[in-house]
Amino acid sequence: MSRKIRLGISRCLLGEKVRYDGNHKHDGYIVKTLGRFFKFVPVCPEVAIGLGVPRPPIRLIGNPDKPRAAVVDDPGLDVTGKLTRYGRRTARELGDISGYIFKSGSPSCGVARVKVYGANNRRSRRGSGVYARAFMAENPLLPVEEEDRLGDPVLRENFIERVWVYHRWQRLTASGLTPAKLAAFHVDHETLIMAHGIEHLRALERLGRSRHPAFRDTRASLRFVTGVDERGLKTTADAYIRLLMATLKRRATRPRHTKVLMHFMGHLNQYLSPVEKRQVLKIINAYRLGRAPLAKPVAILNRKLQHYRDPYITRQVYLNPYPPELKLRHYI
Repeated sequence: MSRKIRLGISRCLLGEKVRYDGNHKHDGYIVKTLGRFFKFVPVCPEVAIGLGVPRPPIRLIGNPDKPRAAVVDDPGLDVTGKLTRYGRRTARELGDISGYIFKSGSPSCGVARVKVYGANNRRSRRGSGVYARAFMAENPLLPVEEEDRLGDPVLRENFIERVWVYHRWQRLTASGLTPAKLAAFHVDHETLIMAHGIEHLRALERLGRSRHPAFRDTRASLRFVTGVDERGLKTTADAYIRLLMATLKRRATRPRHTKVLMHFMGHLNQYLSPVEKRQVLKIINAYRLGRAPLAKPVAILNRKLQHYRDPYITRQVYLNPYPPELKLRHYI
């Protein structure tokens, strides 16, 4: 296996006893399954800012849109500033991670739906953990998720997909971005984007074409455009990745996946015999009707491509967006 992708993670999820009560929140799926593919970078912000183990618990108080973190038994002991500064600093230090799994419900690490205590001890679930909020504000493109939501097959697949796409983007920019590389990246991910909404795909294509000529004919030569202003390329790339990561947050639905699969069939029609066409269409239809998981039609398309090397389809990330051993598409 190639070098593992680095993921930030709440330390307690790995079984480390760093919670306020001296316990942990070991997550077997994360450790045993995802641990085969990711190198975890564990963080516990409460320990990092000097709170001990065990320690008095903290909670969010005040305005749910911008709550403060204070010790439960001593509301005057406010740790909001420390957690915020640590979140910003850690986001800068962990610039090479490709995603982050946060502990749900935590007043420091929860991404959403964290309890916030207001007047008369009234509670709402509209808060975000102080550390997580600061971290995400510093690195808004980074794919993040909470461990409890990974139990949902659709959310799990969406998160892992975004992590791999973002990792490819990081490698692309590290290698030295050019208009041709940016255009090629878009073509590679075209059908993956399509599964999240054809209108978003068109928006990304308009963005590229309006800013750089490398997008004018992305499926043709992908030629390097000489004389391109570096500042203009950076502006285009920044706008592109912001829109792409926002697009991928939108769930890919069964009808959208079906459209992508039929899009592939349009390209393979010239190669397949009538019997093969009926075979593939039968499996695609079974998926469309909810009688088969997405893994079934994707697998048969990959098998056909071993014999019919269509130049456009073979480069599509959609068919192999992450290691098949994760078996994510067996459940959606």
